[in-house]
Amino acid sequence: MRVKTEERRRGPGPIPVGVIEDHPLYRDAVARVLNEAPDIELGAVADSVARFAVQDQPPGSVVVLDLKLRGVQDAAAVLEVGQMGHKVLVVSAHAEQPEVLGAMQAGAKGFLSKDVDGDELLRAIRTIAEDNAYVSPTLAGMIIQDTEDRRAGPKIVLSEREKQVLRLVAAGERDVDVAEILDISVRTVRSYLDRIRDKTGERRRAGFVRVAIREGLLR
Repeated sequence: MRVKTEERRRGPGPIPVGVIEDHPLYRDAVARVLNEAPDIELGAVADSVARFAVQDQPPGSVVVLDLKLRGVQDAAAVLEVGQMGHKVLVVSAHAEQPEVLGAMQAGAKGFLSKDVDGDELLRAIRTIAEDNAYVSPTLAGMIIQDTEDRRAGPKIVLSEREKQVLRLVAAGERDVDVAEILDISVRTVRSYLDRIRDKTGERRRAGFVRVAIREGLLR
């Protein structure tokens, strides 16, 4: 990852930036690019959301976040980092529609694939620091198409218990934890999940997070 040109942010003070990335070589490359930028102050660098959370990263920072991490990952990771008060820029090798839509609907301010160069990474960080969104034209097309599809499609109707199960699963709870919280069996939890899959068409947890956000179940 190399930076070909130098860009400066408008406004006083450096941009505080954190990094959550579990691949050592890529993490080091990103940190090097950020350290060399004159208008960026690199703070916490961690390999998981849990390890990042215990470090002293000031709220309002731009956080460069990978999706496939140990522990909390995918849209749930975006949601958790956003709840810490940060602006999330996802940089992931997984830039297919489910990952992009799940991340953006969970509150990410931007999304880049890992083949991005240093210039575009810095451009995205500076854009997000100014409270604007940053996505490539290809990824923006995915978001627009999904919005149009949802407007044209039938409304999802979930029972109150299905909403409870969906909310907990989307928040990162395991099936056994959901069962304990709701005082039902694990088998019953999985039965509800099967119904939710049938109604939503989502098969993976990242999709459940996306539906939960869309339905207003995660605030």
